[in-house]
Amino acid sequence: MSVPWEALIPFGLLTAMFGVAGTLVNVTQRVQNQGKPPRYSTDNWDAMKMNRDSQLTGHQRGQSVSNLA
Repeated sequence: MSVPWEALIPFGLLTAMFGVAGTLVNVTQRVQNQGKPPRYSTDNWDAMKMNRDSQLTGHQRGQSVSNLA
């Protein structure tokens, strides 16, 4: 059975566009998280620590060793 070669161009374009879209979503999430992977299933302790980090550094993912806010 022959391969419909003209169908490979749209297939390649769709595959490339899904790849580009997924990469852009990943890059934007990492930029918003200062290069760190996203947090999943955060509990009350994590929320408290994110609030503390936000007050110390101005960003939820930023961390500081300074004990003065």
